[in-house]
Amino acid sequence: MLTMLHIENIAVIEKADIEFSRGLNVMTGETGAGKSIVIDAIGAVLGERTSRELIRTGAQSAVVSAVFCELPPSLSWFEESGIAPDEEGNLFIMRRLSADGKNTCRVNGIPVTVAQLKALGREILNIHGQHDSLQIFDGDYQLKFLDTFGEITYDAYRKAYGQYREILREIESLNMDEAEKERRKDILTFQIEELERANLKAGEDEGLEARRNLLKDAAKRMDCVERAFLIFNGDDDSDGIYAGIMEAEHILMSGALRGVSEYGQMLVQSVARLRSDAGDILEQLRDMKNALEYSPEEYDRIEIRLGTINRLSRKYGGGVSDMLKYLHKCKTELDNIEYADDKIQKLTQQMESKRAQCEKLAAELTERRKESADRLKKRILEELKELDMPKVRLDIIFSEKELDSTGADVISFEMSTNPGENLRPISKIASGGELSRIMLALKTVLAENDEIGTLIFDEVDSGVSGKAAQKVGAKLREVARFRQVISVTHLPQVAAYADAHLKVVKNIDGARTDITVRSLGYAERVKEVARIISGEQITEASLRHAEEMIGMAAGGRTDS
Repeated sequence: MLTMLHIENIAVIEKADIEFSRGLNVMTGETGAGKSIVIDAIGAVLGERTSRELIRTGAQSAVVSAVFCELPPSLSWFEESGIAPDEEGNLFIMRRLSADGKNTCRVNGIPVTVAQLKALGREILNIHGQHDSLQIFDGDYQLKFLDTFGEITYDAYRKAYGQYREILREIESLNMDEAEKERRKDILTFQIEELERANLKAGEDEGLEARRNLLKDAAKRMDCVERAFLIFNGDDDSDGIYAGIMEAEHILMSGALRGVSEYGQMLVQSVARLRSDAGDILEQLRDMKNALEYSPEEYDRIEIRLGTINRLSRKYGGGVSDMLKYLHKCKTELDNIEYADDKIQKLTQQMESKRAQCEKLAAELTERRKESADRLKKRILEELKELDMPKVRLDIIFSEKELDSTGADVISFEMSTNPGENLRPISKIASGGELSRIMLALKTVLAENDEIGTLIFDEVDSGVSGKAAQKVGAKLREVARFRQVISVTHLPQVAAYADAHLKVVKNIDGARTDITVRSLGYAERVKEVARIISGEQITEASLRHAEEMIGMAAGGRTDS
């Protein structure tokens, strides 16, 4: 449930704090007062797409924050994100929009992405606007609605259909005319022969590069190592460092210092360590001297080999490992072409078998949908009867289509709103007010099957008046018995049913415009409903009428 909304610098709202209650929250105000801005702000804090144009003129950033409570702990978002309500059960959500296009989003103080916010929003709140009524015309929407109502999942079908499509793509890739087949074979054969002649070895390029780098300026490095080696090892004319240290160790070990004192013993040990280290250095210098031995012919051979590899790399891309992978790919493709007919025959058999499986699963899916359609028709008609459309006839017509990811079903919601009229698609028979009530009926039915705690209706009652409007108000109140409902409306009949009434007021101060949102007490509610009834000129009659409407709504009466 949404309990608090804080808005800063959103459109013409400089700052607003709005409290929402349980039950039916109604939001009213004059046309253009900014009611939809409040709904846009709610959408923004729950990750909906926004524009920097939403930021108030002159401001560098805008902030929307919201507090939700009593959220079910079983929400999958909590488990996936590792974020949960605080100890008091509250979830604090904040989104900052910057003029440079950057977003900062936090949930209970923990940074999240806009995508994560949107995923959270889908689980805790639904916004239904006027444009939603047009969705009911769309066959894909109707099918999705039916599947959602019937809790129909079809993972097995989708998996089988995906495999079927993959086989079809493979067959298509193998089907080519003879001229194209010969042309492709010539190209592949040339590329395979060229790469095989190169006799590439995995990791060869890296090893050659390392060896070449070692051999560069080798003479200079060789001279340095040779001189250091002679200093340690000595030559025909002089002993080296290593021999000198060995002699010093021998003298100390056999001379007067041996065993004389602790200091003398430590000195002998130090010289022994020095001799050992000098020996290690001498061996390392010898190894390096051997490694640096080379001939100019070796360097030339490395350069020529790397030139060949680089030429092939420019042609085929990547290093040696990538070219070896490409060689394997070429061989596989050539085999596929040469044995395409045999493979196509095998794949065709697999395709026919997989299509038969898809058709079987699609038929089972159709049966489940038809069973759900019967229950859905009954529930929608019950809701429409309560919304003052008792003579409506409704059917869900099934027709077949070529298999796709949703099965083989095309459905159409067909309806007759007047006695004697034939059933026709909703788009061809429903008026604006009827569409609003049909959509409200659908949303009401669907809400029975989800755990979303807050529903927002943005003028979903558009085009409705009189007794039908009163029925819409009663229906919204009924839905609000089980979850929080926030409704933007211009209808006094709907406003009268509010458990909490919010008024949006536009204020103009010089060259600036601001919007405030106030929670109305009983007397102010009566006055606001009267204003909706009669306009700015509120009369005693309109006040009495407003008070009567609120009283009737409170008593549960819906007759006019």
